[in-house]
Amino acid sequence: MSRSVYSYIREAWKKPEETGVSALLWERMQLWRREGSVVRVARPTRLDRARSLGYKAKQGVIVVRAKVRRGGRRMSRYVRGRRTANMGIRRATPGKSLQRIAEERASNRYPNMEVLNSYWVGQDGRQKWYEVILVDGHHPAVLADPQLAWMGRATQRGRAERGKTSAGQKGRGMRRKGRGTEKNRPSLRSHANRGK
Repeated sequence: MSRSVYSYIREAWKKPEETGVSALLWERMQLWRREGSVVRVARPTRLDRARSLGYKAKQGVIVVRAKVRRGGRRMSRYVRGRRTANMGIRRATPGKSLQRIAEERASNRYPNMEVLNSYWVGQDGRQKWYEVILVDGHHPAVLADPQLAWMGRATQRGRAERGKTSAGQKGRGMRRKGRGTEKNRPSLRSHANRGK
């Protein structure tokens, strides 16, 4: 496919109401809601985004759709003498983004593969869906590809869990540079936990 076809897909997702993507998503999400939390898909929903993140239609590379519940997390209410607002059970948010949680779930489902990257494909009031690109670093077709062979290195094991993906680096504060980010590197736990 040429680059113009990918740009057409990208522009269609930028204006979903005008291009009909919104109506298509509405139909798709009715099926997605009945699916499990991690489902393998035959081909990417957003081919332009998947290709830009390193996806290739070859053996050893798959795409899965992961579902994550939106909103804050819940904490148990305990019996103590104070107002509900001061109990610390509300506004408890997860320590990582929903995209990172989706990547980790996909990685757990396919332990022989590593997460290359992921992208958003839809959301409703209750949950978000991300498509996660997984690569088998030991597959001969992947090892023979110069652009994907690096996924077979031992340093790439547990990428999603260690925050090495694009979403993971953003959550670790690695995207920001310059003044105010001195404590972010080499990790958030270094420098007496003063990172981010």
